[in-house]
Amino acid sequence: QVQLVESGGGLVQTGGSLRLSCAANAGRTFSSYTMGWFRQDPRKDREFVATISWSDGSTYYADSVKGRFTVSRDNAKNTVYLQMNSLKPEDTAVYYCAARRPGRGFSSDSYEYDYWGQGTQVTVSS
Repeated sequence: QVQLVESGGGLVQTGGSLRLSCAANAGRTFSSYTMGWFRQDPRKDREFVATISWSDGSTYYADSVKGRFTVSRDNAKNTVYLQMNSLKPEDTAVYYCAARRPGRGFSSDSYEYDYWGQGTQVTVSS
């Protein structure tokens, strides 16, 4: 069982930046987990944001955040990050970190992720 804890959310103005962190208690196996970020507004379904693979650190983004958000990982710290720049009001949501079982590749489908954090709120004011 992997536990994920997000942090770094908050209130920011349009055009501002935030960096989310997700710490995992996966021990030395963290490097074998593909990690993803998702978000959910209460009025919408959960939405894919970004993912980073376990094998070579390749990344993949939703079109809505491409060029503004950057996902990265530090396997030595068992942590994945989401740097969010040029934030817009439509980015307002609860952001969730998720992990796939070891050795699984990219996915933008939330149902293919096995472990989830509790979420962190991001609010972008206009």
